[in-house]
Amino acid sequence: MILEVNRKILEFKKIDLIFIKKDLNNLFSLKNNKTLFETLQEKKYKKLNLEEFIEYYNYPLGKFLEKLKLIGNNKFELFLNKYGDREYCKFKIIDKEVLNLKGLYLYCLDDEIVYIGRCLDSFYKRINIGYGNITPKNCYKDGQQTNCHINSLINKKFNKITFWICSLENVEEIKKLEIELIKKYNPQWNEALKDK
Repeated sequence: MILEVNRKILEFKKIDLIFIKKDLNNLFSLKNNKTLFETLQEKKYKKLNLEEFIEYYNYPLGKFLEKLKLIGNNKFELFLNKYGDREYCKFKIIDKEVLNLKGLYLYCLDDEIVYIGRCLDSFYKRINIGYGNITPKNCYKDGQQTNCHINSLINKKFNKITFWICSLENVEEIKKLEIELIKKYNPQWNEALKDK
């Protein structure tokens, strides 16, 4: 795929996404390294007044939130980011030629560019550890909201998604080109993230 921005021609190479699991739900419930009480001591959650649940203070956090969800108590959402209770998938890239490269990337849905991003370290980290591997911690307010959002969208349309990369070395150029491409192509998933 060839894209042009400000007279610069960028060649994007299609990279296969390998899907391992789909429709993973309630991932937040697997975060059990802290109790409800320990979590309520953290700055991000200190303002929550959950004295009504004092009997559950020693519960592992994820199990407590899952219990609230099961009984229809929406207070579990107070701990999660906007996309923390979605269905996710697990995927990765395995092309050894690109795993350690950096640059720009695109997700396309039915040949339409829906997301443009930048990778400043390696595509392995950005995809295999980031977007393709939502962890329980990602689902919380202090987690990776963008990763949750993009992954949940990919999960819904996994069989229609293609992934493309353009390898670049210069970090400043990568940042600049990402902004210019987003302005020019206005991808719908990038737009949806603006109203965070």
